[in-house]
Amino acid sequence: MRPAQPTATTSPAPAEPQLSRELGLLPATALNMIDMVGIGPFVVLPLVMQLMGPYFMWAWVAGALLSVVDGLIWAELGAAHPEAGGSYRFLRLAYGEHTWGRLLSFLYVWQTLVQAPLVLASGSIGFAQYFGYLVPLEAWWQPKLVSGTVVLLLVALLYRRIGSVGKLGVTLWVGVLVLLVGLIGCGLLLGHEPVPLLPAATDGTVNWAGLLLPAALGQATVKTIYSYLGYYNVCHLGAEIKQPEKVIPRAIFLSILGIAVLYLLLNYSVAHVLPWQVAGKSEFIVSTFIEHLFGPTAAKLATGLVLWVAFASLFAVLLGYSRIPYAAAADGEFLPVFARLHPTKHFPYVSLLVLGGAGFVFSLLFKLSEVISAILAMRILVQFVGQAVGLVLLRRRRGTAGLPFKMPLYPLPVVLAVGIWLWILWSTGVSFMLSGLAMIAAGIVVFLLWSRSRGRWPFAR
Repeated sequence: MRPAQPTATTSPAPAEPQLSRELGLLPATALNMIDMVGIGPFVVLPLVMQLMGPYFMWAWVAGALLSVVDGLIWAELGAAHPEAGGSYRFLRLAYGEHTWGRLLSFLYVWQTLVQAPLVLASGSIGFAQYFGYLVPLEAWWQPKLVSGTVVLLLVALLYRRIGSVGKLGVTLWVGVLVLLVGLIGCGLLLGHEPVPLLPAATDGTVNWAGLLLPAALGQATVKTIYSYLGYYNVCHLGAEIKQPEKVIPRAIFLSILGIAVLYLLLNYSVAHVLPWQVAGKSEFIVSTFIEHLFGPTAAKLATGLVLWVAFASLFAVLLGYSRIPYAAAADGEFLPVFARLHPTKHFPYVSLLVLGGAGFVFSLLFKLSEVISAILAMRILVQFVGQAVGLVLLRRRRGTAGLPFKMPLYPLPVVLAVGIWLWILWSTGVSFMLSGLAMIAAGIVVFLLWSRSRGRWPFAR
């Protein structure tokens, strides 16, 4: 007899890597807040003063109010659907996963491939602008070298597991708070300039007509809302949040409240030290503010902290956006290569590298003034307005019984959010509105060609 042959055993196939839920409330809120702050308030503060004059703080109030009403939409959707991709996932669910939702979510990812690198570029360009206070950047290529290097360093730092990313985010967040609280304290304690909050008529009563200037307030709010954007970053990381039904809404509103208070106090403190006519003309408002109080050495230290804040914000921005093409590709609704996760570190490395690479290129090509309004004009219709309407559709179709978080006073926040976003879109100007519409039109053409080649809706065979 032949000896019995050993029985072959088949090893189980290794499990596909999955995103890990490792972020709690503290790192989630920290990543939101550092995404929101960035270079924005330090760059747009003088621009808002130029537009609104001595009543500049009302533009920051308007930005905070829009963030709150829109945050209610994000909180309800994020708590109910805590998955990677944020708006991509919400739009698909709201408008139909196999019909119009495919188009809306595709357009969102399509825009992300351009607007996410633009956001990254705007922050890195602003970083280079403030860096010029420390080291004069006289040759045309020197600011571009700085901004490009910042993007490459961000990609290198994000090339790791989400758990360590969360810890690094908290460390960066501490730097954000130190800078803002320090600036506010200096201004409140050492300033002497009067800061009028309301215009007065000749008889001493409040002149509301002098405050509510729709054109000026709209243009100024375009700038301030750019500085608030990011309160929804936690929704992009939904698949990596612990207890998302509780943490996501809390992180959204804690970050909005915290940043709104800090922004209002920061603006008041700056104007309490420097007359708004002077502050509105400063290219390095924080540096000018500290130099006026403590001299050039202290101003350089403060500038270094501004650079820390700007870098921390870009860190959170690239982290959140890199999850969007990944989520679409994992669903089979985008190029499959974007669905790849790192085999050991479990993060979407292809998406990170592509967006980071595009951000590097854009940082070399554009100026800061060219991207702020364009970023908003490109996003408003598909993402913000489309998502608000989508929440109404989801409520009608699925009801509200299973919602972990329900917005109060529904549907008032939805109506307010849509109305204010459309007002902001109009305030960006005709040229930016048309550029946003052109981007949508190009995305529709690409979607139709791609769907036809695959025989999918609206060309299903």
